[in-house]
Amino acid sequence: MTDVDNLFATPFSQVADFAFDEKVARVFPDMIKRSVPGYPTIIESIGLIASQYAQPGSIIYDLGCSLGAATQSMRRHVSSEGCHIIAIDNAEAMVERCREYLIAQDAMIEEALPAQVVTGDIVGYPLQACSVVVLNFTLQFVKPEERLKLLSLIRQALLPGGVLILSEKLNFADTNTQKSLEELHYAFKRANGYSELEIAQKRSAIENVMLPDTLEQHQQRLREAGFSHSHTWFQCLNFCSMIAHT
Repeated sequence: MTDVDNLFATPFSQVADFAFDEKVARVFPDMIKRSVPGYPTIIESIGLIASQYAQPGSIIYDLGCSLGAATQSMRRHVSSEGCHIIAIDNAEAMVERCREYLIAQDAMIEEALPAQVVTGDIVGYPLQACSVVVLNFTLQFVKPEERLKLLSLIRQALLPGGVLILSEKLNFADTNTQKSLEELHYAFKRANGYSELEIAQKRSAIENVMLPDTLEQHQQRLREAGFSHSHTWFQCLNFCSMIAHT
């Protein structure tokens, strides 16, 4: 049973930086559904995209897996023989709950793709040869100076024909575009039951922790990391998902 996200409903004298702790893990499915427009479509589509590019006998990585929504989607859709998923997150509270969700999925789906959940820092993690890597709203929480290093390591680990699926919140260089989409995002949150207080306090909590890039910055960094081509396959307001090809 998912708890309702009311973490920021009470006024705080000082808002602490956002952290993926037990309190967040408990309400995360509700939080992400009410905060990220298009999230269910992205999750379901990650499974479909992975099914197109997963190579027999290969590893699939879900980096910064949180509660494993992308992993669960890929387990439903990927049928390439001999594949298995390694899901990695640095927040122990998220990892523990992710493992519980995967056990529950095992009980519901026969012959689901094997998956293991690992606690670890994805920056510098020793990636093995793989055919699909997912960074689903993860890169924006990595220190900006470490993002190219991470993407380069992913590119080096990907097999020929492999892909990176990268979902991110976007910033926009054009101030009018930024303001318009930002206001629409707040309207989306209000429509999903968040109060002005919750919106403001969540924004304060996350502004020093989540640092979004522009689409152009993502594209340039992917080129620098060695990807041959990248394109956006989904965008809703200021949230998007891309596919980067080896």
